[in-house]
Amino acid sequence: DLAKITERSRKVAAQLNGGVKGLMKKNKVMVVEGVGALSAATQVTVTAGDTTRVLDGKNVIVATGARARDLPGVVADGKRIWTYRHAMVPPEMPTKLLVIGSGAIGVEFASFYNDMGANVTVVEMLDRVLPVEDEEVSAFMAKTLAKQGMRILTGAKVSNVTPGAEAVTITAADGKVTTESFSHVIVAIGIVPNTENIGLEALGVVTDRGHIVNDGFGRTNVPGLWAIGDVAGAPWLAHKASHEGIIAVETIAGMHVHPLDRAGIPGCTYSRPQVASVGMTEAQAKAAGHTLKVGKFPFIGNGKAIALGEAEGFIKTVFDAGTGELLGAHMVGAEVTELIQGYVIARGLETTEQELMHTVFAHPTLSEMMHESVLNAYGRALHY
Repeated sequence: DLAKITERSRKVAAQLNGGVKGLMKKNKVMVVEGVGALSAATQVTVTAGDTTRVLDGKNVIVATGARARDLPGVVADGKRIWTYRHAMVPPEMPTKLLVIGSGAIGVEFASFYNDMGANVTVVEMLDRVLPVEDEEVSAFMAKTLAKQGMRILTGAKVSNVTPGAEAVTITAADGKVTTESFSHVIVAIGIVPNTENIGLEALGVVTDRGHIVNDGFGRTNVPGLWAIGDVAGAPWLAHKASHEGIIAVETIAGMHVHPLDRAGIPGCTYSRPQVASVGMTEAQAKAAGHTLKVGKFPFIGNGKAIALGEAEGFIKTVFDAGTGELLGAHMVGAEVTELIQGYVIARGLETTEQELMHTVFAHPTLSEMMHESVLNAYGRALHY
């Protein structure tokens, strides 16, 4: 029941939003609703209807976020052509769905609607799905999604999208040009930062492809003006934005903090199966000049995965052969978005393979695969 699923998801979101409002009130944070623009580096003019209000502070943090990028010449109207926002509150169930873009958002919605019974096609301009992930993870996902019934077109480009009353006609090229109709199209080709009409140009704020440039602590080139979250660049993730905000506020408060380490931010894709990663891919580590020790362990060798009926997937770890530094970790399978945090913490503590090898992992758990992957990198796996 798609309507019930959507209703529940909105109730969950509303509960969380209400919780944030409660926290604001509890901590005596004044909330002013309206349309804001910078009238000076540390001054914001807020317009709400016929009322204008000027807010002054010692510092201003810009956190205006980002929005979905439209296809050139095509506007997603929420009827036949959707962005991720439309796809979260669908007015109807797609029967034949085209997803343009196979990053995390594209794959998540493709996976969801495929599981719901839609006939799903994914088109990706690059040569593999989830192109920011490790190549072995991308290959596994392409094979698994195809096995689930999806059609995956890589190295393909959509050149024409024509919405009609009952369907959307598209022209795509992946070596050959084909024209096909779909009931709905989801455009998932990236984001655009919300930097227009907020006064950045007049202040001379430095931007890079629309995103506000900061110094890792949130500072822009304009004294007193800070920027965090999606508007400040990749990775465009909620947990990055939250942590970036904390760094900025604690820096303003005079605390000693470290700048944002983008390499230590985990990436998660909430599809079926899930994908999670942190740090360098194997290819990136090689390109950076590292001599590697690489370990893998399959879900099929783990008792908890078999018991759960989720025996597809693997965990891969990438180490520097000389120092034992954990350069990256890459996972695909059930609940890997929960498991990845173990490796995130390990990297933060500058853990080497020695500490990980001598850590006791509880049995039976999925996390045992993390241990085995590390052991496998050094030819010491017990169950593989």
